[in-house]
Amino acid sequence: MATKYAFFEGSIVPIEEAKVSIMTHAFNYGTGCFEGIRAYWNETKEQLYVLKLREHYERLVHSCKIILITLPYSVDEMCSMTLELLSKEGFREDTYVRPLAYKAESGLGVRLHDLRDGFAIFATPFGKYIDKEEGANVGVSSWRRINDNSVPARAKITGAYINSALIKTDAIMNGFDEAIVLTQEGHVSEGSAENLFIVREGKLVTSPVTEDILEGITRATLIALAATELGIETVERPIDRTELYVADEAFFCGTGVQIAAIAEIDHRPVGTGKIGPIVTQLRDLYFSIARGEREDYSRWVTPVYTAVPAG
Repeated sequence: MATKYAFFEGSIVPIEEAKVSIMTHAFNYGTGCFEGIRAYWNETKEQLYVLKLREHYERLVHSCKIILITLPYSVDEMCSMTLELLSKEGFREDTYVRPLAYKAESGLGVRLHDLRDGFAIFATPFGKYIDKEEGANVGVSSWRRINDNSVPARAKITGAYINSALIKTDAIMNGFDEAIVLTQEGHVSEGSAENLFIVREGKLVTSPVTEDILEGITRATLIALAATELGIETVERPIDRTELYVADEAFFCGTGVQIAAIAEIDHRPVGTGKIGPIVTQLRDLYFSIARGEREDYSRWVTPVYTAVPAG
């Protein structure tokens, strides 16, 4: 199914009407921020479940604070708009939701202050972000992650993603499926647009939020699941590049990428070179919860359709 609608300028309109001028400040200067939200289709229940809906809008509020955007809606209102939009679209497949907050003023001049703010949402069917989810071949990028004192990676700022684009395209052109990027100091940060975990001696290890990473919602979700469901501890600490080469398992995570196992890093096999047992267990847990199959985690998902759609 194709996208038919968007929330734009205060109401749900046909997607063809959701347009901005080429003079829009955000288009010229990257002065916007966004979220990525996944909704999962459960064929058996004929229901679309939005994963961690409120948490994503709470993070959008944080991003907006950093670049001086005043959102015209509350978190509750944005959640309701999203559900209304998805219900109107009627998707019966996995879906990606993209809210955008941006400087909507027309005209020139680099700044964040004294500009009108805009807000929009659209949704589109979306499957895998990385094709080889069960064993990606990854390279450490020659590009470095942007620094918090330059362009904060903890905010999902539209203009900042040129850093991710450079990293991703360089990886693909060099024959990899994805990249791992280092901080300016040379520690492991994350993927081009994903958080990163390695497994060493039965523990999960991930870079702390002070290593110029996005404060990932999926990242926090997996830390909690590893502890409560698998009894696995997560250690947050700086990671050196060569630790990647001796990891037992490694994987990316994020709303877009979901959970993608890493088979090779810089042409060196990770563990056995195949998806490992811990990543497998986390993936199974994550998708069962995301598709509304675990009643004990029903608070993490929001159903879109109030009644079962007619067959």
